[in-house]
Amino acid sequence: MSTSSTQPHELGVAALARQLKRRETSAVELAQHFLARIRAQQDLAAFLTIDEDATLAQARAQDDALAAGNAGPLAGVPIAHKDVFVTQDFATTAASRMLAGYRSPFDATIVANLAQAGCVTLGKLSCDEFAMGGDNESAAIAAVGLDAPQPVRNPWDRARVPGGSSGGSAAAVAAGLAPGATASDTGGSIRQPAALCGITGIKPTYGRASRYGMIAYASSLDQAGVMARSAEDCALLLSHLCGPDIERDSTSVDMPAEDFSRQLTGSIDGLRIGVPREFFGDGLAGDVRAAIEGALKEYEKLGAKLVDISLPRTDLAVPVYYIISPAEASSNLARFDGVRYGHRAAQYADLLDMYKKSRSEAFGEEVKRRIMIGTYVLSEGYYDAYYLQAQRLRRMIADDFQQAFTQCDVIAGPVSPSVAWSIGAKTDPLATYLADIYTLPASLAGLPAMSVPAGFGSAGLPVGLQLIANHFGEARLLNAAHRLQQATDFHLRRPAAAS
Repeated sequence: MSTSSTQPHELGVAALARQLKRRETSAVELAQHFLARIRAQQDLAAFLTIDEDATLAQARAQDDALAAGNAGPLAGVPIAHKDVFVTQDFATTAASRMLAGYRSPFDATIVANLAQAGCVTLGKLSCDEFAMGGDNESAAIAAVGLDAPQPVRNPWDRARVPGGSSGGSAAAVAAGLAPGATASDTGGSIRQPAALCGITGIKPTYGRASRYGMIAYASSLDQAGVMARSAEDCALLLSHLCGPDIERDSTSVDMPAEDFSRQLTGSIDGLRIGVPREFFGDGLAGDVRAAIEGALKEYEKLGAKLVDISLPRTDLAVPVYYIISPAEASSNLARFDGVRYGHRAAQYADLLDMYKKSRSEAFGEEVKRRIMIGTYVLSEGYYDAYYLQAQRLRRMIADDFQQAFTQCDVIAGPVSPSVAWSIGAKTDPLATYLADIYTLPASLAGLPAMSVPAGFGSAGLPVGLQLIANHFGEARLLNAAHRLQQATDFHLRRPAAAS
């Protein structure tokens, strides 16, 4: 291990990659260090699965590659994967009883891409069941070291949620249990937990990252992305995660892999930052507003220009999303019927009874709720009135963004209306849905978007700034985020759990 007093969990992806290349540490030493931290902080409920033998075998292979001089650019860097990406070496459950103990015969493309770059998998991370949720309170699988399913806890305050559905990913990075993590974003599930946990997270343009091997929730919205401490780390991970996969994913964009780090040192002097007036209405908490406005002032100091813009259909994003995504979920989850794989009821009278009992026993309440909503809006007599109308409005929301991008280069605003709330505080599902108001529009439009630490609100809890670019503008987003992080230290601050 390095003689430096800095501990590995205090470093990010880029710094650890440099140490490994200089042979100042080894992949096995890093893996052992992070596995020990995971065991020591099991109460966060961030990890659903670890397998030390599998992790150390991967680490030894990367040390051999480093010694032989044929290692990948991220050789030996530890990473953890959200439990909606299938993996051969670790069980994949989507945090649901339906898939308890399921082992995939192949790796998801993004998992394979990062492994090819040299990353070492630490384990699988908790999430809301089938990625359906905004607080990570609905996982139905017990986390490592716990006897029963528990909500993931925010490292800044263990009585509060980390956000969802990628709450396990955000909590693990914020607590220093992993330097980076994969995550998925359907309506904000990367950006919102990243914001509530004070880290950086990015969702690329829809189609930039392969969905092959991702357990589908809403196929026209689901997109893989990454979380890490900084924009630099996210750029490094995203460069190796993304790439064309058109033979296996029909929604994959046929564009070559891109080095998203290429513009990190570029000037943002004259960058036009659009500020949507609809993002700063009465629903935005005062402490969040203050932090966001402070971050925007920092951009002005860096030479950027703030432009007042409008996204007039922002208020329609919630109803549109919660028609389209449940409709697609009801179709995607039909495959979990107790026949081919997944949970099967122990006793049943006939095939139909087996379907009913297996699904009733294995799906949680939120998953059942969304399946029922989706089935309803797709049913005869309601398809035109609800689903088709929602698709028309989705196109209008996308058009609003295109109009806005004629006036600005990137769009900035809050990620969440408030800082992290207490576990169990939002018992009404609609209250949780409304917390997605600022993240849903970009998802409906298929745009790249990210969350960047922007300060702290009440009770010293993190606030995230959302940045949105036009299609394939990831490099521009990451550059803007990196420049803000060079001027501020919000991304460097850590909860006590990360010490």
